Amino acid sequence: MILEVIHKLSYRYSEYVILNPHYFYLTPHVTPYQRLIQHELLVLPQADRLIKNIDQEGNLQHICFVNTETQRFEVQSKFIIDSEPFNTFDFIFFPYETAKLPFRYPEKLARYTDLYFQMEPISEQVRDLSQRLVEANNYNTIDFLMGVTTYISRNFRYISRERGEAMKAEETLQLGAGSCRDFSVLMMAICKAQGIVARFVSGYLFGSDRHAHDLHAWVEVFLPGGGWRGFDPTEGQPVNLNYITLANSLEPSGINPVRGTFRGEGHVNSDLETLVSIRSM
Repeated sequence: MILEVIHKLSYRYSEYVILNPHYFYLTPHVTPYQRLIQHELLVLPQADRLIKNIDQEGNLQHICFVNTETQRFEVQSKFIIDSEPFNTFDFIFFPYETAKLPFRYPEKLARYTDLYFQMEPISEQVRDLSQRLVEANNYNTIDFLMGVTTYISRNFRYISRERGEAMKAEETLQLGAGSCRDFSVLMMAICKAQGIVARFVSGYLFGSDRHAHDLHAWVEVFLPGGGWRGFDPTEGQPVNLNYITLANSLEPSGINPVRGTFRGEGHVNSDLETLVSIRSM
């Protein structure tokens, strides 16, 4: 399946401003199942420097320097990608005992995965829910992951929140509702309560009316023998060929598609308009 994605972000400022360096996460990941055919990145005013980096978590990052005073800042990413069907469950747990929970990562992996458990502490409410779900799924690792995915999708009300950081897992639990990024943070915490490494993913979902014109978020978990595998607690399904990853991280706030600050005289108001278009070619 060939997909074309256009993502445009238009910033307007009430006064002329100087833009500090901005960070872009707008280039899709290349995987064994997705091939990037073409990509162009447009910036207005024209960037004086646009530097390509690989960040500390393996994401392709652009750092943009604009030295011109401006009242507008526009960034547009346009790419074509070839996405092939794949099966999230096409792997063999190794060591085999990790197919059941709880498990411990092999020592060599644990040196890497331990970092993911050094983030925010997990609350008792989240631990209780995690334990109920693992018991309901007979301590089977895959059944537990799908159980969490479908539980959140069926039992929490979706709300669209275009602005603001992701809520804490406890806040989403108490509210009983949230956006895709809120549900993803909740699933990450539920998985970590069982000792499963999980990270936040930002990208696009083709074929969903709810997410057709905006970014989407989901979760990847690291499974021995399977590596990183994706699950979407908003849609209640494993990741498939319709998902396109822009970036992944331990923390959601670090991988906004455009991140940066500006300087201006006095009080300056800013406004942002976004457009996402995804179509099959």
